[in-house]
Amino acid sequence: MSTSFVLNGKPVTLDADPNMPLLWAVRELAGLPGTKCGRGMALWGACTVHMDGQAIRSCVMPLSGVAGRQVTTIEGLQSKPAKAVQAAWISLQIPQCGCCQSGQVMSATALLEKIQHRPTLV
Repeated sequence: MSTSFVLNGKPVTLDADPNMPLLWAVRELAGLPGTKCGRGMALWGACTVHMDGQAIRSCVMPLSGVAGRQVTTIEGLQSKPAKAVQAAWISLQIPQCGCCQSGQVMSATALLEKIQHRPTLV
């Protein structure tokens, strides 16, 4: 069965079981290995991607759940907050083993983008 959605700003259609975790669809079918697998139970966050601007765990999101939606992986980050997070990661030498780094960058970016678009309370 085919599932169509927007991946990193480009329309894609992936032909796979609709219950396949999004994690494996983006890594294996779309060829984007930046999203990592932690334990496959949404515990570590290594599999974090953005769906319509919200951070989600791709290891527990079925491919069918993103039909018609916008999905961004670490490879597709382009916003000003994303670039700032990535620059800080390098400047402050945050990376350790690397497994969870993409998920941490994705989560931090989603938070900063959410704060950036929130109206200021006076």
